[in-house]
Amino acid sequence: MKALLAAMLIAAATLATAQVGPSAVEAAAYRGLFAAAWHGDAEAVASAERSALNARDGHGRTPLHVATFARRQDVIRALAKAGADLGALDNDRYDAVTIAAVADDEATLAVLLEVGASAKLTTSRYDGTALIAAAHLGHDDVVRQLIKAGAPLDHVNNLHWTALIEAVVLGDGGPRHQRVVQDLLAAGANPQLPDRDGRTPLALARSRGYLVMIRQFEEAGAR
Repeated sequence: MKALLAAMLIAAATLATAQVGPSAVEAAAYRGLFAAAWHGDAEAVASAERSALNARDGHGRTPLHVATFARRQDVIRALAKAGADLGALDNDRYDAVTIAAVADDEATLAVLLEVGASAKLTTSRYDGTALIAAAHLGHDDVVRQLIKAGAPLDHVNNLHWTALIEAVVLGDGGPRHQRVVQDLLAAGANPQLPDRDGRTPLALARSRGYLVMIRQFEEAGAR
């Protein structure tokens, strides 16, 4: 149990701090396509050199990452049309889809998926996915978008947790996490996949006294 608690605390803290958008100092220093991405100048993308499309700032962010943090959806569309790498990872191994998912930014996520960004990438230092991150945070509408986009339902990260497990062990048992569990189960996520210690999502929900989740898992035939 101590090992589980330690893993939970580390995972929660890491996700909270790893999604680092450009600071005010960084943003003020941006030039060229980075400045255009931050300020929402989509027209500048069309005239940018191709080599600038996937340039990196000091944190490994591309203009697409910057536009995603800034919620500049027109810039995202322009970058995609110009041929920017939609699956690029920053220094913390986050792609634009995961950045939007963690921010609970449904509108920007929808644009990213519309222009061809993938919900299937393995991201973060935990070898997770955007879906796992969103399930962890209880971003229920984002979870539904990612499921519809074909996100892998049963991906196991290097903590040996699935999206269902993270919704339980890193969730608060409340309505949004309950909806995440329901949507994952309805989409076909496997409730029998255990954590590293052999505990299923149902067992984990029972250990936390999450009564609604317990009922959800039992009704899905979980053990």
